[in-house]
Amino acid sequence: MSGEGAGRDGTDDWEEELAEWDEEVSEWEAGEREDEGGDGEGGDRRDGRDAAGDETDDDDPVDDPDLEPESSGHVPKVISAGHINWDVTIHVDRLPEPDGETRIDLLEQSGGGSAANVAVGLVGLGGQSVVYGSVGGDESGALALRELASAGVDPGQVLVDADAPTSVKYAIVDGSGELLMLANDGANEAFTAAELDRDTLSAADHLHLTGQQPGTAAALATAAGEAGTTRSFDPGRRVGDREFEAVLHATDVLFLNAPEADALADSTDIDPWEPDDRVVAIKLGEEGATIRTPHGDVSHPGFDVDAVDTVGAGDAFAAGFLGTALRDPETAGDGFSHDPRDYQVPLLVGNACGAIAAETVTARAELSWERVRSVMGESPESDLLIEIRV
Repeated sequence: MSGEGAGRDGTDDWEEELAEWDEEVSEWEAGEREDEGGDGEGGDRRDGRDAAGDETDDDDPVDDPDLEPESSGHVPKVISAGHINWDVTIHVDRLPEPDGETRIDLLEQSGGGSAANVAVGLVGLGGQSVVYGSVGGDESGALALRELASAGVDPGQVLVDADAPTSVKYAIVDGSGELLMLANDGANEAFTAAELDRDTLSAADHLHLTGQQPGTAAALATAAGEAGTTRSFDPGRRVGDREFEAVLHATDVLFLNAPEADALADSTDIDPWEPDDRVVAIKLGEEGATIRTPHGDVSHPGFDVDAVDTVGAGDAFAAGFLGTALRDPETAGDGFSHDPRDYQVPLLVGNACGAIAAETVTARAELSWERVRSVMGESPESDLLIEIRV
């Protein structure tokens, strides 16, 4: 990592922070969280907090993981806009050679698409989600919408294009985790910014954008900015091929993997590794993730799990990160903070959610605070590395 002052945060400070987070998660899930005002700014802000967590011995932050999210007055409401697919995941021992054949070991069907995956993940972590995108007027589209609704996501803003098929994505995964993807575009980019109800947008705390038509993404980001709604963007693997500059400059948080970050640095005036005006979450696969801010970085190597399918792991990371950061008014209440220390817990939760997704056969991981805590274990902070730039 570059810059001055690299080092690990103090253990006592972290234990206080983690204890406070444990109590807050319990309150979120129980719907009992009360307003708490922050009293400090800058590098010493955490030392001024009420360390209520010091007095609790509750090791399990989950009181009721199935509690309806609307029971809490502090639950973030997020619009997730982009692709809604129907996924077919096929596991084989090995990928066939040309003109070859191989036996299917496992075939699973489920809803998919980055926007839909993040929306479902946020609900699993106690948030409220509206998904915005488009499906075809076919059976696959009906299945995708039905699954979203049953997961607690509001699909009422989804455009149904009766003249186009729903995008169906086939993911073929071999025994070593190698992946082959087959997909049709279908109706998943038929929606435009014009169809999103502006009252719904104004009522949201955050707009999360995923891969879509660049003009649509830019218009949605502009409308969200006018409504005072914070914005994040996960452009996906086509970030270097599509004209995303307008929406990239309009977002508060970017989600990228390392190749995407390099492609963005090569094709635009944005350097995700050294951002000057936004927060960038760079996903590093089995090496965890790093959060880059104008004032420094925080990194974590991830959690050791037996990965069976990494499709959707990035979406789960985004859901965990946003589902945590948006609950803290000092992190995201008035735009996203540029202090890397504010992202210790969102980073750990994001990595835990990505690990859960990697252990899941399909792209749609079932997230909950109970599963997150189980993956994180007792000392998830042990490998946190924080750098403050001055």
